[in-house]
Amino acid sequence: MKFFRMLFRSIRDAFKSVFRNFSLSMASISCITITLIIVAVSLIASLNVDHFTEVIKQDVTMVVFIENDATESDLAKVKSAIERLDNIEEITFKSKEESKQEMMDSDEIFKQTMGEWDIKDNPLRDSYLVKVTKLEKIDSTVEEIKKIDKVAVVSYGEGTVEQLVGTFSIIEKIAYGIVIALVIVTVFLIINTIKLTIFSRKREISIMRLVGASNFSIKLPFVIEGMVLGLLGSILPVLGLTYGYVAFYNYFKGNLFSPLIQLIKPEPFIFYVAGVIILLGIIVGTIGSYHAVRRYLKV
Repeated sequence: MKFFRMLFRSIRDAFKSVFRNFSLSMASISCITITLIIVAVSLIASLNVDHFTEVIKQDVTMVVFIENDATESDLAKVKSAIERLDNIEEITFKSKEESKQEMMDSDEIFKQTMGEWDIKDNPLRDSYLVKVTKLEKIDSTVEEIKKIDKVAVVSYGEGTVEQLVGTFSIIEKIAYGIVIALVIVTVFLIINTIKLTIFSRKREISIMRLVGASNFSIKLPFVIEGMVLGLLGSILPVLGLTYGYVAFYNYFKGNLFSPLIQLIKPEPFIFYVAGVIILLGIIVGTIGSYHAVRRYLKV
């Protein structure tokens, strides 16, 4: 019971301190809000970039073209040889007639030209569409497939895919670096705010020590005050995130410039990120106030 009474009193004192030192508290909350907004944007960007990368990896498909003189038996052997490789996730056969029909459906000029071809006139090749388990090993997989008898050409957009994934990886690392840097800045901000609060209440703290208050009971209100500042500072970023991301997603209709670059659907994504921002604000506020008390409060 004693602990709960102390906790309740500390929470009450923390809220009183926030309103008593209103100008300091507002300055701190404003800075935390701005910082957490940038953190939220960076976090959303990094998670979406990670999503882009995963979508690209899932959509990358090798096209294994078969030589025109291959028989049904040769096709079966090629398929078996590909299936035996380690990095193969899925393999699908596409006949040259299917390829012809797809091209005809995609363009009116192709339709007029290819419509006159019969099976013997069709210069296209039968192919296998192959998806790999690990994109990082696709080059070695391609080299192994090229060695299989009756395989003519293997294509997967080589160079472009690796460059795109590499670019996304760099952007993701930069975004996470910004998040970490801003979290550190926020911690120092809280430390300085609590330090000023402690300085303005030195006389009160001295009286508390004279009447026999424990170190823990003196420190606890300051720690809770940091939590309150962090919580209050996270409100606007969460509201901005919730409505801003939904509007952004709807404006671009779920795709950023290309159907290949798909944004993460708002629900439940925004609720997870909002929870992270609130938790981050509270944790950062707690850590900052704890270190301020530990460093500057001589108890």
